[in-house]
Amino acid sequence: MKTTLQLSDDLYREVKSVAALSGRSVTSVIEEALRSFLLQTSPVGRLPDLPVSAQVGGLTAEFLASGVDFDDTSELLAWLDSIDARLP
Repeated sequence: MKTTLQLSDDLYREVKSVAALSGRSVTSVIEEALRSFLLQTSPVGRLPDLPVSAQVGGLTAEFLASGVDFDDTSELLAWLDSIDARLP
């Protein structure tokens, strides 16, 4: 899969240098670094369920009453974070 990364100039130069000195591509160096990072991190636990209910058009009454602007991603994420804080 193709993706775009925004790296600092210093970091990119270092990755490019490592790639050139080892006869590899920049992509392979970044892939190896990401795989190593992922192996060292602990797995994420079960994510909380989204506030969904079949009773009110798919959304809970709490969500509908929250006044969250569906078009404002940061507002929506902040509301979901507040839900996380209340979970046991």
